[in-house]
Amino acid sequence: METAYYYLALSGILTLLLWTPYIVGRMFVWGIPTFLTNYPENFPKEEPETPLWMDRAKRAHLNMVETMPAFVAVVVAAGLLGDASIAETVGTWAKVFFFARIAHAVVYTFGIPGLRTPVYLISWASILMIGAQIVL
Repeated sequence: METAYYYLALSGILTLLLWTPYIVGRMFVWGIPTFLTNYPENFPKEEPETPLWMDRAKRAHLNMVETMPAFVAVVVAAGLLGDASIAETVGTWAKVFFFARIAHAVVYTFGIPGLRTPVYLISWASILMIGAQIVL
């Protein structure tokens, strides 16, 4: 389970870092003084327009935040309920999840057509495969 926990930790770090492009972009759109002191005037009713890549980066981060609880649950459950025979398989699927989430963030942020849903589904299937190791 060491590999699974390693990729669980990396996925947690990735979740924390995925907000960075959006926040840095916001700093430049709003201006550094406004960013550091408060929100722009009349925020959120009136918000400076942001480039599409920033909006997509924000949604990629939020999608990861929504997906992490399921990933954490199955990895922890596999560690608690599974035996040594599933450790390698769970570790492999945790690794697949992590790299699929990196690909998802890149594809989503840059708006690469036709790839966002497939890479998301790979990460989603990884969670299901880890869960299957516990149940089956």
